[in-house]
Amino acid sequence: MPLWIPLTIAAAFLQNLRSTLQKQLTGELSAIAATYVRFAFGLPIAVVYLWSLVAITGHELPAANWTFLFYCVVGGLGQIWGTALLVGLFAHRNFAVGTTYSKTETVQAALFGVIVLGDRPSLGATAAILVSLAGVIAISMAKSHLTLANFMRTLSDRTTLMGIGSGAGFGIAAVAYRAASLSLGRSDFLIPAGFTLVTVLVIQTIVMTIWLGWREPAQLAGTMRNWKVSSGVGIAGSLASIGWFTAMTIENAAYVRALGQIELVFTFASSHFLFREKTARLELAGIALVIGGLLLLLFLR
Repeated sequence: MPLWIPLTIAAAFLQNLRSTLQKQLTGELSAIAATYVRFAFGLPIAVVYLWSLVAITGHELPAANWTFLFYCVVGGLGQIWGTALLVGLFAHRNFAVGTTYSKTETVQAALFGVIVLGDRPSLGATAAILVSLAGVIAISMAKSHLTLANFMRTLSDRTTLMGIGSGAGFGIAAVAYRAASLSLGRSDFLIPAGFTLVTVLVIQTIVMTIWLGWREPAQLAGTMRNWKVSSGVGIAGSLASIGWFTAMTIENAAYVRALGQIELVFTFASSHFLFREKTARLELAGIALVIGGLLLLLFLR
Protein backbone atom coordinates (compact mmCIF):
# COMPACT_ATOMS: atom_id res chain seq x y z
CA MET A 1 0.00 0.00 0.00
CA PRO A 2 1.41 3.44 -0.94
CA LEU A 3 2.38 5.44 2.17
CA TRP A 4 0.13 8.41 1.29
CA ILE A 5 -3.01 6.29 1.78
CA PRO A 6 -2.59 5.42 5.51
CA LEU A 7 -1.22 8.93 6.13
CA THR A 8 -4.36 10.47 4.63
CA ILE A 9 -6.72 8.16 6.53
CA ALA A 10 -4.93 8.95 9.80
CA ALA A 11 -5.03 12.69 9.00
CA ALA A 12 -8.78 12.51 8.31
CA PHE A 13 -9.38 10.71 11.62
CA LEU A 14 -7.31 13.25 13.56
CA GLN A 15 -9.05 16.13 11.78
CA ASN A 16 -12.39 14.69 12.90
CA LEU A 17 -11.04 14.58 16.46
CA ARG A 18 -9.77 18.17 16.18
CA SER A 19 -13.18 19.35 14.98
CA THR A 20 -14.86 17.62 17.93
CA LEU A 21 -12.51 19.36 20.38
CA GLN A 22 -12.90 22.67 18.56
CA LYS A 23 -16.66 22.60 19.08
CA GLN A 24 -16.04 22.74 22.84
CA LEU A 25 -14.49 26.19 22.34
CA THR A 26 -17.41 27.71 20.43
CA GLY A 27 -19.25 28.55 23.64
CA GLU A 28 -16.24 30.46 24.98
CA LEU A 29 -14.65 31.88 21.84
CA SER A 30 -15.73 33.42 18.55
CA ALA A 31 -15.54 31.28 15.42
CA ILE A 32 -12.38 33.09 14.25
CA ALA A 33 -10.66 32.66 17.63
CA ALA A 34 -11.62 28.97 17.73
CA THR A 35 -10.01 28.64 14.29
CA TYR A 36 -6.91 30.52 15.44
CA VAL A 37 -6.03 27.99 18.14
CA ARG A 38 -5.46 25.25 15.55
CA PHE A 39 -2.58 27.33 14.16
CA ALA A 40 -1.10 28.97 17.26
CA PHE A 41 -1.30 25.94 19.54
CA GLY A 42 -0.33 23.56 16.75
CA LEU A 43 2.87 25.42 15.84
CA PRO A 44 4.97 24.17 18.83
CA ILE A 45 4.02 20.57 18.01
CA ALA A 46 5.06 21.03 14.39
CA VAL A 47 8.38 22.60 15.45
CA VAL A 48 9.15 19.69 17.79
CA TYR A 49 8.23 17.23 15.01
CA LEU A 50 10.56 18.91 12.50
CA TRP A 51 13.38 19.16 15.05
CA SER A 52 12.97 15.43 15.81
CA LEU A 53 13.15 14.54 12.11
CA VAL A 54 16.39 16.48 11.71
CA ALA A 55 17.88 14.93 14.85
CA ILE A 56 16.92 11.37 13.89
CA THR A 57 17.83 11.48 10.19
CA GLY A 58 20.85 13.76 10.47
CA HIS A 59 19.68 15.68 7.39
CA GLU A 60 19.90 19.44 7.21
CA LEU A 61 16.90 21.72 6.91
CA PRO A 62 16.10 22.80 3.34
CA ALA A 63 17.12 26.24 2.14
CA ALA A 64 13.99 28.31 1.65
CA ASN A 65 13.70 30.04 -1.74
CA TRP A 66 11.34 32.74 -2.98
CA THR A 67 9.18 30.22 -4.84
CA PHE A 68 8.79 28.18 -1.66
CA LEU A 69 7.87 31.25 0.40
CA PHE A 70 5.40 32.42 -2.27
CA TYR A 71 3.53 29.11 -2.23
CA CYS A 72 3.57 29.00 1.58
CA VAL A 73 2.00 32.47 1.76
CA VAL A 74 -0.57 31.64 -0.93
CA GLY A 75 -1.47 28.35 0.74
CA GLY A 76 -1.60 29.77 4.25
CA LEU A 77 -3.76 32.73 3.24
CA GLY A 78 -5.90 30.48 1.02
CA GLN A 79 -6.69 28.24 3.99
CA ILE A 80 -7.53 31.25 6.18
CA TRP A 81 -9.72 32.69 3.40
CA GLY A 82 -11.55 29.38 2.91
CA THR A 83 -12.13 29.06 6.65
CA ALA A 84 -13.31 32.68 6.97
CA LEU A 85 -15.85 32.25 4.16
CA LEU A 86 -17.05 28.97 5.63
CA VAL A 87 -17.50 30.59 9.04
CA GLY A 88 -19.18 33.58 7.43
CA LEU A 89 -21.79 31.34 5.83
CA PHE A 90 -23.34 30.60 9.20
CA ALA A 91 -24.57 34.20 9.42
CA HIS A 92 -26.83 33.61 6.41
CA ARG A 93 -30.28 32.07 6.56
CA ASN A 94 -29.59 29.56 3.77
CA PHE A 95 -26.05 28.77 4.89
CA ALA A 96 -26.59 25.04 4.18
CA VAL A 97 -26.50 25.73 0.43
CA GLY A 98 -23.16 27.52 0.70
CA THR A 99 -21.55 24.84 2.86
CA THR A 100 -22.67 22.21 0.34
CA TYR A 101 -21.00 24.11 -2.51
CA SER A 102 -17.81 24.39 -0.41
CA LYS A 103 -17.48 20.63 -0.86
CA THR A 104 -16.37 21.25 -4.46
CA GLU A 105 -12.89 21.63 -2.96
CA THR A 106 -11.66 18.32 -4.42
CA VAL A 107 -12.69 19.19 -7.97
CA GLN A 108 -11.15 22.65 -7.66
CA ALA A 109 -7.96 21.17 -6.21
CA ALA A 110 -7.73 18.90 -9.27
CA LEU A 111 -8.12 21.91 -11.60
CA PHE A 112 -5.56 24.00 -9.71
CA GLY A 113 -3.19 21.01 -9.66
CA VAL A 114 -3.31 20.78 -13.46
CA ILE A 115 -2.73 24.54 -13.87
CA VAL A 116 0.04 24.96 -11.26
CA LEU A 117 1.87 21.62 -11.25
CA GLY A 118 0.67 19.78 -14.33
CA ASP A 119 -0.73 17.03 -12.04
CA ARG A 120 -3.25 15.55 -14.46
CA PRO A 121 -5.58 13.05 -12.76
CA SER A 122 -6.28 9.84 -14.65
CA LEU A 123 -9.73 9.18 -16.12
CA GLY A 124 -10.45 6.68 -13.35
CA ALA A 125 -9.38 9.13 -10.64
CA THR A 126 -11.52 11.88 -12.17
CA ALA A 127 -14.55 9.58 -12.14
CA ALA A 128 -13.79 8.62 -8.52
CA ILE A 129 -13.55 12.27 -7.44
CA LEU A 130 -16.89 13.09 -9.10
CA VAL A 131 -18.62 10.05 -7.55
CA SER A 132 -17.38 10.90 -4.06
CA LEU A 133 -18.33 14.57 -4.61
CA ALA A 134 -21.88 13.48 -5.45
CA GLY A 135 -21.91 11.51 -2.21
CA VAL A 136 -20.68 14.49 -0.18
CA ILE A 137 -23.36 16.73 -1.69
CA ALA A 138 -26.04 14.11 -0.98
CA ILE A 139 -24.96 13.90 2.67
CA SER A 140 -24.96 17.70 2.99
CA MET A 141 -28.44 17.92 1.43
CA ALA A 142 -29.77 15.21 3.73
CA LYS A 143 -28.41 16.89 6.86
CA SER A 144 -29.77 20.31 5.88
CA HIS A 145 -33.07 18.98 4.43
CA LEU A 146 -32.41 20.63 1.07
CA THR A 147 -34.32 19.53 -2.02
CA LEU A 148 -32.60 19.24 -5.39
CA ALA A 149 -34.84 21.99 -6.77
CA ASN A 150 -33.86 24.40 -3.97
CA PHE A 151 -30.22 23.49 -4.42
CA MET A 152 -30.25 24.22 -8.17
CA ARG A 153 -32.18 27.50 -7.79
CA THR A 154 -29.38 29.02 -5.70
CA LEU A 155 -26.62 29.00 -8.33
CA SER A 156 -26.32 32.80 -8.37
CA ASP A 157 -26.96 33.45 -4.66
CA ARG A 158 -24.41 35.13 -2.41
CA THR A 159 -24.15 32.04 -0.22
CA THR A 160 -23.42 29.88 -3.28
CA LEU A 161 -20.58 32.18 -4.33
CA MET A 162 -19.22 32.17 -0.76
CA GLY A 163 -19.35 28.37 -0.69
CA ILE A 164 -17.55 28.02 -4.01
CA GLY A 165 -15.02 30.62 -2.83
CA SER A 166 -14.45 28.63 0.35
CA GLY A 167 -13.84 25.47 -1.64
CA ALA A 168 -11.45 27.41 -3.89
CA GLY A 169 -9.51 28.63 -0.85
CA PHE A 170 -9.06 25.09 0.46
CA GLY A 171 -8.28 23.75 -3.03
CA ILE A 172 -5.64 26.43 -3.65
CA ALA A 173 -4.11 25.75 -0.23
CA ALA A 174 -3.77 22.02 -0.90
CA VAL A 175 -2.05 22.55 -4.25
CA ALA A 176 0.13 25.38 -2.91
CA TYR A 177 1.37 23.22 -0.03
CA ARG A 178 2.38 20.47 -2.45
CA ALA A 179 4.03 23.03 -4.75
CA ALA A 180 5.95 24.52 -1.81
CA SER A 181 7.34 21.15 -0.70
CA LEU A 182 8.32 20.17 -4.25
CA SER A 183 9.99 23.55 -4.88
CA LEU A 184 12.61 22.68 -2.25
CA GLY A 185 14.09 20.17 -4.71
CA ARG A 186 14.71 17.43 -2.15
CA SER A 187 14.55 13.71 -2.97
CA ASP A 188 13.15 12.91 0.49
CA PHE A 189 9.65 13.95 1.57
CA LEU A 190 9.43 13.94 5.39
CA ILE A 191 11.63 16.96 6.10
CA PRO A 192 10.33 19.07 3.15
CA ALA A 193 6.75 18.40 4.28
CA GLY A 194 7.57 19.22 7.91
CA PHE A 195 9.49 22.35 6.94
CA THR A 196 6.56 23.51 4.79
CA LEU A 197 4.11 22.88 7.63
CA VAL A 198 6.15 24.89 10.15
CA THR A 199 6.59 27.77 7.71
CA VAL A 200 2.86 27.88 6.90
CA LEU A 201 1.86 27.74 10.58
CA VAL A 202 4.24 30.61 11.39
CA ILE A 203 2.65 32.72 8.63
CA GLN A 204 -0.90 31.83 9.69
CA THR A 205 -0.19 32.43 13.39
CA ILE A 206 1.35 35.85 12.72
CA VAL A 207 -1.48 36.95 10.40
CA MET A 208 -4.27 35.79 12.72
CA THR A 209 -2.58 37.12 15.87
CA ILE A 210 -2.41 40.58 14.28
CA TRP A 211 -6.03 40.30 13.12
CA LEU A 212 -7.39 39.19 16.51
CA GLY A 213 -5.26 41.73 18.35
CA TRP A 214 -6.78 44.45 16.18
CA ARG A 215 -10.40 43.28 15.92
CA GLU A 216 -11.00 40.93 18.86
CA PRO A 217 -8.35 41.45 21.58
CA ALA A 218 -10.58 39.93 24.26
CA GLN A 219 -10.89 36.77 22.18
CA LEU A 220 -7.12 36.56 21.84
CA ALA A 221 -6.86 36.53 25.64
CA GLY A 222 -9.68 33.98 25.75
CA THR A 223 -7.63 31.45 23.79
CA MET A 224 -5.10 31.47 26.63
CA ARG A 225 -7.78 31.17 29.35
CA ASN A 226 -9.01 28.02 27.60
CA TRP A 227 -5.48 26.70 27.15
CA LYS A 228 -6.32 23.08 28.04
CA VAL A 229 -8.89 22.57 25.28
CA SER A 230 -6.91 24.86 22.95
CA SER A 231 -3.84 22.66 23.46
CA GLY A 232 -5.88 19.57 22.59
CA VAL A 233 -7.09 21.24 19.40
CA GLY A 234 -3.53 22.27 18.56
CA ILE A 235 -2.11 18.78 19.11
CA ALA A 236 -4.81 16.99 17.10
CA GLY A 237 -4.71 19.65 14.38
CA SER A 238 -0.94 19.61 14.10
CA LEU A 239 -0.79 15.80 13.91
CA ALA A 240 -3.49 15.86 11.24
CA SER A 241 -1.56 18.51 9.29
CA ILE A 242 1.61 16.40 9.46
CA GLY A 243 -0.34 13.63 7.73
CA TRP A 244 -1.90 15.98 5.15
CA PHE A 245 1.33 17.78 4.26
CA THR A 246 3.36 14.57 4.00
CA ALA A 247 0.71 12.84 1.88
CA MET A 248 0.40 15.84 -0.44
CA THR A 249 4.18 15.96 -0.87
CA ILE A 250 4.09 12.34 -2.03
CA GLU A 251 0.92 12.32 -4.15
CA ASN A 252 -1.41 14.52 -6.23
CA ALA A 253 -3.17 16.92 -3.82
CA ALA A 254 -6.57 16.21 -5.41
CA TYR A 255 -6.19 12.49 -4.69
CA VAL A 256 -5.26 13.20 -1.08
CA ARG A 257 -8.16 15.58 -0.50
CA ALA A 258 -10.56 13.17 -2.18
CA LEU A 259 -9.46 10.25 0.01
CA GLY A 260 -9.65 12.62 2.99
CA GLN A 261 -13.43 12.60 2.58
CA ILE A 262 -13.32 9.34 4.51
CA GLU A 263 -13.66 11.73 7.47
CA LEU A 264 -17.39 11.83 6.62
CA VAL A 265 -17.54 8.06 7.04
CA PHE A 266 -15.95 8.37 10.49
CA THR A 267 -18.47 11.07 11.42
CA PHE A 268 -21.38 8.97 10.17
CA ALA A 269 -20.18 5.87 12.02
CA SER A 270 -19.84 7.72 15.33
CA SER A 271 -23.23 9.44 15.04
CA HIS A 272 -25.04 6.27 13.92
CA PHE A 273 -23.46 3.62 16.13
CA LEU A 274 -22.33 5.59 19.20
CA PHE A 275 -25.03 8.25 19.47
CA ARG A 276 -27.83 6.21 17.84
CA GLU A 277 -28.86 9.10 15.62
CA LYS A 278 -31.40 8.38 12.89
CA THR A 279 -30.08 8.26 9.34
CA ALA A 280 -32.02 9.43 6.29
CA ARG A 281 -32.03 7.35 3.11
CA LEU A 282 -30.34 10.15 1.17
CA GLU A 283 -27.56 10.23 3.75
CA LEU A 284 -27.07 6.46 3.44
CA ALA A 285 -26.94 6.83 -0.35
CA GLY A 286 -24.37 9.61 0.08
CA ILE A 287 -22.17 7.46 2.32
CA ALA A 288 -22.36 4.63 -0.22
CA LEU A 289 -21.30 7.01 -3.00
CA VAL A 290 -18.41 8.37 -0.93
CA ILE A 291 -17.15 4.87 -0.12
CA GLY A 292 -17.61 3.80 -3.75
CA GLY A 293 -15.72 6.86 -4.96
CA LEU A 294 -12.86 6.22 -2.54
CA LEU A 295 -12.58 2.59 -3.66
CA LEU A 296 -12.53 3.71 -7.29
CA LEU A 297 -9.78 6.19 -6.45
CA LEU A 298 -7.64 3.53 -4.78
CA PHE A 299 -7.99 0.98 -7.59
CA LEU A 300 -8.29 3.16 -10.73
CA ARG A 301 -6.03 6.17 -10.02
